Amino acid sequence: MATIDYYLFPLSPFTYLAGMQLEEVAAKHGAEINYKPFDLMRVFAEHGTPPVPKRHPARQAYRLQELKRIAAANDLPINVQPAHWPTDPKPACAAVIYAQEFAHQHPGGDVGKLSFNLLRACWAEEKDIAHEQVVERALEDAGFDGGLAQRDLQSAFDIFEKNTEEALAANVFGAPSYVVDGEMFWGQDRLSYLDRHLEASA
Repeated sequence: MATIDYYLFPLSPFTYLAGMQLEEVAAKHGAEINYKPFDLMRVFAEHGTPPVPKRHPARQAYRLQELKRIAAANDLPINVQPAHWPTDPKPACAAVIYAQEFAHQHPGGDVGKLSFNLLRACWAEEKDIAHEQVVERALEDAGFDGGLAQRDLQSAFDIFEKNTEEALAANVFGAPSYVVDGEMFWGQDRLSYLDRHLEASA
């Protein structure tokens, strides 16, 4: 069975715009998804990529156009300038990390749905995913105990940092990124390539 290392960042609009297509691709090929929330801002700094506010105005304007186009093509609602962006991504990342850990021992929750719930909260629902109540609701809607949001965050932060180190080692430079069989697929528009790769590897 193939394992897809999914490097996600809950404040990335392009990660949101992937919807749950990754989960559909993985199910199609019987692949496992390893959800790996990571520190995209640190990766940007390591690769010399300026954060959005420091990019040339032409790039910033084009980004907003692209977000609208992709959202329309994927039939997803979006506010390209959400009220709570940027915000602290760590509570949401911790929720995904703990949920994945919990799901391995207690099947029933859906980590993919949780990840998408958090992304949608930011990019379509004008919610602050740094708030515990928002994270709790996302957890509960995905079939998890909302109390996971209240666990000691330090162990999750340690995994968050480890994921970031692994992202850098895998040459990940943006989100979303999907790594399988030593190959990286960057961006929600590369999921069809990932699909073909898994088909060819079967």
